[in-house]
Amino acid sequence: MSNEQQNNQLVVQNSGSLSFSSHLSKEDEEMQRSALSTFRAKEEEIEKKTMEVREKVQLQLGRVEEETKRLATIREELEGLADPMRKEVALVRKRIDSVHKELKPLSHTCQKKEKEYKDALEAFNEKNREKVQLITRLMELVSESERLRMKKLEEISKNIDSMQ
Repeated sequence: MSNEQQNNQLVVQNSGSLSFSSHLSKEDEEMQRSALSTFRAKEEEIEKKTMEVREKVQLQLGRVEEETKRLATIREELEGLADPMRKEVALVRKRIDSVHKELKPLSHTCQKKEKEYKDALEAFNEKNREKVQLITRLMELVSESERLRMKKLEEISKNIDSMQ
């Protein structure tokens, strides 16, 4: 048996005899003091180790916080590297969308005007063809009229000549 176990056993054995006598022997008092000081030493040692562990945990937590901050900084740098012109790109994309929205009604207007222009051009060309046909018909009529008049004049002229 170890010395400590023997002391504890003696304390237990002696505690039974305490009930019979009110005086503790010097040896019993010494054992109690020894057991108590051993207990206190063990408690102090446990407390000391607990404090050491707490300090180590606090140090580790401090390192973890520093590493977390460092990783956050690295993440921000990586995001910046991924697209350094992200803001300008976003602005240009937004402007493109805006211009596209403005183009839609203009495109419809342009298509409508083109259709109106084509319709007007077709009507113009149709009227122009009709005018050409009418001018041609007029020229034919004028020619026919002149021919008939010339014929009539010749007949009249022959009649006049024959009368003489």
